[in-house]
Amino acid sequence: MHKEEAENYLHKKVENGEEVSPVLPEGIKNYLIDIDGTICDDIPNEEPERMETAELYPDALETCNRWYDEGHLICFFTSRVEANREVTEAWLKRNGFKYHSLLMGKPRGGNYHWIDNHLVKATQYKGKFTELVKKEVTIQVFDDGVNDN
Repeated sequence: MHKEEAENYLHKKVENGEEVSPVLPEGIKNYLIDIDGTICDDIPNEEPERMETAELYPDALETCNRWYDEGHLICFFTSRVEANREVTEAWLKRNGFKYHSLLMGKPRGGNYHWIDNHLVKATQYKGKFTELVKKEVTIQVFDDGVNDN
């Protein structure tokens, strides 16, 4: 899915006369992918001169581009600061990444606890891009008063 087509999915949506956030069609995922330490060498903001020559991790390009070609949305979401946007975009282009958007300024420090009104699925990168598999895990959720047993 090209950037223009992706924008069509993300246009204004109205339900019962009120604007609401758009929802992607069934089967389309919106991947938010970190850069440093996930698709390439882990480069801290304090060493921006290394960003231009960061080494790509095995299978990262193939996996991300396959997801793009399958019609999913690819957004790189990085802790790099806005001042490093140009070098980041150049690196992504030089390495052949296909993507729809790039968000700079993700909070640093990890151990994220993301709270959102949309379903969020998190996958921690642990050194190898493979097919995503389903696993049962224990998660924290808000107590909504419903017993799910």
